[in-house]
Amino acid sequence: MYDYISGKTAGLGPAHVVIDVGGVGYMLNISLYTHSRILGKETVKLYVHLYVREDNMELYGFEGLAEREMFRHLIGVSGVGTNTARLVLSGLNPEEVRNAILSENIALFKSVKGIGAKTAQRIILDLKDKVVKEGGIAVDKIAPGLARETDETIEALLALGFQRSKIKKAIEKVMTQERGDLTTEQLIKATLKIMT
Repeated sequence: MYDYISGKTAGLGPAHVVIDVGGVGYMLNISLYTHSRILGKETVKLYVHLYVREDNMELYGFEGLAEREMFRHLIGVSGVGTNTARLVLSGLNPEEVRNAILSENIALFKSVKGIGAKTAQRIILDLKDKVVKEGGIAVDKIAPGLARETDETIEALLALGFQRSKIKKAIEKVMTQERGDLTTEQLIKATLKIMT
């Protein structure tokens, strides 16, 4: 229903943000990771997940597509609700979660408040195949400050019909070749050169 919400920051707390869009304030639940990424910004663009229950509807906002994708994976695990998923993404960034799943790092999940051994094992067991199929960009492959550009590049190339796993491998290659910050446009062009 919603893909993203963009507007002025009308209120910001560690667990939520209010975005003013044409005089309407949308309150979105956020993780500490997203909070740290939008802190101090007058205008923000957050990708949205609408969570519907019998008695309530809640909006969750994410600074990047990778975080929203991981949130959706996490809430698909039996016994992991929206609050637990948000706790995981507050303690670990999306790529750290992905790498913890791939390396079966139970201890790292247990370091998140409220996550026990059984829940950690369930997350790894349920999500490892999905994460492997999607491919992943290791945290150390992403230059500081390029997380948004990486997300936008993946989104753009998916829209052009490229496969996610191939896009991510190409971006990894670009990251090892390029030095300094790249704009989204530059990253898309560099990635396309490798893929075509």
